[in-house]
Amino acid sequence: MPFSDLGLSDKVLQAVSAAGYTEPTPIQAQAIPHVLARRDVLGIAQTGTGKTAAFTLPMLTLLETGRARARMPRTLILEPTRELAAQVEENFERYGTNHKLNVALIIGGVSFADQDAKLTRGTDVLIATPGRLLDHFERGKLLLTGVELLVIDEADRMLDMGFIPDIERIVKMVPFTRQTLFFSATMPPEIERLADVFLHNPQRIEVARPASTAETIVQRLVATGSEGHAKRDRLRRLIRGAEELKNGIIFCNRKRDVALLQKSLVKHGFGAAALHGDMDQRARMAALDGFRNGETPLLVASDVAARGLDIPAVSHVFNFDVPHHPEDYVHRIGRTGRAGRAGAAFTLVGRGDDRSLQAIEALIGQPIPWLDGDLNSVTEDEAGAEETRTRHRGSRSGTERRSRSKSAETRGEGRADGRGGRRATPQRERGETPPRAPEPAARAAAPERVRDERRPPRRPEADGDTPIGLGSHVPAFLLRPVPVKRES
Repeated sequence: MPFSDLGLSDKVLQAVSAAGYTEPTPIQAQAIPHVLARRDVLGIAQTGTGKTAAFTLPMLTLLETGRARARMPRTLILEPTRELAAQVEENFERYGTNHKLNVALIIGGVSFADQDAKLTRGTDVLIATPGRLLDHFERGKLLLTGVELLVIDEADRMLDMGFIPDIERIVKMVPFTRQTLFFSATMPPEIERLADVFLHNPQRIEVARPASTAETIVQRLVATGSEGHAKRDRLRRLIRGAEELKNGIIFCNRKRDVALLQKSLVKHGFGAAALHGDMDQRARMAALDGFRNGETPLLVASDVAARGLDIPAVSHVFNFDVPHHPEDYVHRIGRTGRAGRAGAAFTLVGRGDDRSLQAIEALIGQPIPWLDGDLNSVTEDEAGAEETRTRHRGSRSGTERRSRSKSAETRGEGRADGRGGRRATPQRERGETPPRAPEPAARAAAPERVRDERRPPRRPEADGDTPIGLGSHVPAFLLRPVPVKRES
């Protein structure tokens, strides 16, 4: 079925043709006619199937009639992350070349003044993250009573990020008669409940089983040790040995691991950039642009890059950590194998990841094969290497401590029993010059005498091996004189 059979306007069809697309994806072919008919839509499709264009193209057709008013947007698109919001804006710029529409991007990390200026001019399409949208509303800079169409994209991600209370508040601000579109790759029960509240007699479109993965993606589990050095070393060997690797996204569960892993990869000669939620917007966009245009072949990211980012040519995805939520696995590996291309996804699994792995396999409905053996294969090699490194570090630190202790003993003058507590000698108390330490030659000539001077006097022990009290060791603080106050 060509795009011309979906009811899109001539201007939109020209832009789609100029972009090089001839046939719609299944989600686009089924959703676009219902959107043009002003019906609510609940769209469920695996990531990489073109959900963004499924609502962007019909919106452009519907917006060809009417005009925007100041501070009253005609349509509202809610996205969970700044990157997704910026990507939707790019779609409107690509397909709206023949339209004269005002598109405003309202996200964090950007000046309020610039965003207020766009809202004041009038906005046909408002693309926003929930937090920044509510900030503008509370400042009195935005009215939502003119919204004709509301799009909630990546609804399950909204749930994971805690945006559902904000979404419920925003939905109450828009007119009851608006048209609502829900799109997501997974549909957990909580989102099903919200869809029943937000949507009115929706048209449910499900082009793939919820939480399924694309058949074009080769998935493998990689056994590794749980210690950080072993995992990073295994990842580097995996990247070097990957076939036809053009670029890849490496996902970590924690932001601090993103920065640590990126620095480690750069140190070992890999071109890598970092992307996580604590970075400012300019740095995040710079890292994403560098990865898109091929300047940086590897992108180390948190789950902020796991949802909806449209980078078609990603050849590999590496899960440095097994995701805690099984839905995140679907979104992560969905960054590769997009638009029918082949892709590969590798997940590093260590001891303790069994429960998360079982939840992932239960969600996608299939077991994931192992690469080069399961966790039993790392018992002798990598796990043993970790133990050796730990023992080596402990042995080295113990040697350094003994060396420092011996050095301090050699330098010490007038110490109590040679245990490091510096005490004033009788000569110092009387103002006399203490005797000089014997020269090295003298020490060599009488080693036993020097050793006896340094050795603490032994306390008598009871018969047998059990010492009395502290045994032959007296802590230094017990040797300090105790000042006694005299009554006057």
